[in-house]
Amino acid sequence: MGAEEGSKQMNKGELAAAVAGAAGLPAAAAGKAVDAVLDAIAGALRGGDDVRLVGFGTFSVAERPARAGKNPRTGEAITIAASKQPKFSAGKGLKDALNG
Repeated sequence: MGAEEGSKQMNKGELAAAVAGAAGLPAAAAGKAVDAVLDAIAGALRGGDDVRLVGFGTFSVAERPARAGKNPRTGEAITIAASKQPKFSAGKGLKDALNG
């Protein structure tokens, strides 16, 4: 999955700059705030909790069981280990903002 051709991407620094402008904060403080939010979400997910932001969406962890696969180079059968994957489900407010 990649970005669609011609689509724009916002990096963490640009997000921090947008937060600084919207909240009237110095850029350094906004950067720390963005880092703190992302760290808090990651920490909650590591601890087995979901993070629900009403109107925006829910961050959760999906358990992926071990499964059989093949090495694409050799065709050899391999076992792919079980893993945890981050998941995001958009909330109604976010969906409405995109489609309204």
